[in-house]
Amino acid sequence: MNQPKIGQNVIIEDNVKFGKNVVVGHNVIIYAGTVIGNNVVIQDNAVIGKQPTRAKASILPSTNHLPSAKIGSEVTIGTSTIIYANCEIADNVFVADLATVRERVKIGEYTIIGRGVAVENDCTVGKRCKLETNCYITAYSELEDYVFVAPCVVTTNDNYMARSKERFEKFKGVTVKTGGRIGANSTILPGKVIEKDGTVAAASVVSKDVESESLVVGSPAKKLRNVPEDQLLRNQER
Repeated sequence: MNQPKIGQNVIIEDNVKFGKNVVVGHNVIIYAGTVIGNNVVIQDNAVIGKQPTRAKASILPSTNHLPSAKIGSEVTIGTSTIIYANCEIADNVFVADLATVRERVKIGEYTIIGRGVAVENDCTVGKRCKLETNCYITAYSELEDYVFVAPCVVTTNDNYMARSKERFEKFKGVTVKTGGRIGANSTILPGKVIEKDGTVAAASVVSKDVESESLVVGSPAKKLRNVPEDQLLRNQER
């Protein structure tokens, strides 16, 4: 096993695998079986590979012991971040301080997870996405590549707001197709789809799907115009 540079008061459980040149800060906990790639930096107080716990009143199905977390190479994990078990972080991902990435989540290459971001269980986030400070990605959501989510965006997955049994079979997160963008303080209602290069203006409430290359604004959000040509993903240098 490659020997990482380890800070004080670190707990590393059995069968953790380290790549080359790993740096582990103070007070870090790395749970059993976690796989960590090369040139990874794990900052102070981070928790990696945590098994989820289920509240007695939770409607989510109980889970047995989940597979271990996998952290790619060239990854930075910020101070006090929590990465749950059965989470896969691809190469060159940056996870800022105080973020939470729940179980059964996949994060693609070069994506940035901002400070205080929560990515709930069973989500997929593609490559080169940017999730900015304190945005919330609800469970069962899918973000494709080059998605931008501004600070304090809220996504939702329960149209029944915790009332009626009908909701149990109808949980659905949001889908943001490649190049979709969501402005600050917007709210996306359950099951809504933002198509390729669809753009949501700040403080909007999205209650209907957003068409490809359309800019929507307001509460409820309505189409204002097409996204300018110079802002379309296909016209950017990548």
